[in-house]
Amino acid sequence: MMMKKEPLVTPEMFKAQLRSQGKTIAAWSMENGFNPMDVYRIMNGVQKGKYGKGHEIAVRAGLKEDPQARAA
Repeated sequence: MMMKKEPLVTPEMFKAQLRSQGKTIAAWSMENGFNPMDVYRIMNGVQKGKYGKGHEIAVRAGLKEDPQARAA
């Protein structure tokens, strides 16, 4: 049986979600234990989020699929 994938969000969608919650990217970053500058780099496309901390940020923000969830 195939599981239905959750849709991934775009950086613009993620920013809109934060705005609707009254949060800033900096606030979300600190709540999730990330450096705000690293999150801004991912959201603005300066860093792709393919490896390491950048990938972790992209997964937590919903921009990329969680490889751990797929394995479970």
